[in-house]
Amino acid sequence: MAGWYNKVKDNLGDIVPAISYFEKQLDEARSETFLNGNLEANSKRVPGDVAYRFGQLQEVEAILEHLNIEMRKIHRAKYRKYLEHYNKALSSRDADKFAEGDQDYIDMEHLVNEFALVRNKYLALMKGLDAKQFQINNITKLRTAGMEDISLD
Repeated sequence: MAGWYNKVKDNLGDIVPAISYFEKQLDEARSETFLNGNLEANSKRVPGDVAYRFGQLQEVEAILEHLNIEMRKIHRAKYRKYLEHYNKALSSRDADKFAEGDQDYIDMEHLVNEFALVRNKYLALMKGLDAKQFQINNITKLRTAGMEDISLD
């Protein structure tokens, strides 16, 4: 893996290339969810595919958590700004609403949302790999029961 977590942690400007990288990986990974060809070959590949893609999912999760931490940091700074430095006294609720409406905070919310979409696509990929393993198990049981004419093509 490219170590995107450390890159993004050190520089939020690397988030766009990270999104591009993970989207490209997802495009490549879609074929890993298909079940065709030799059953034994598919069965051997699944654990490695799951381990690799799950590792990527964990990196995506770590980046998403880092973005959430940064978003909370922006919120706290904006909240303090509105609570302490606004030209009239604001209630804590008003300061909170102003902070949530600040453009820097909104921009970070959009970024978090976009990266959450990448995470959700990885979760869908993991479900596809789980379904593939389940189908391999079912086909193996059918063959064990004597139904040798099962075809995957």
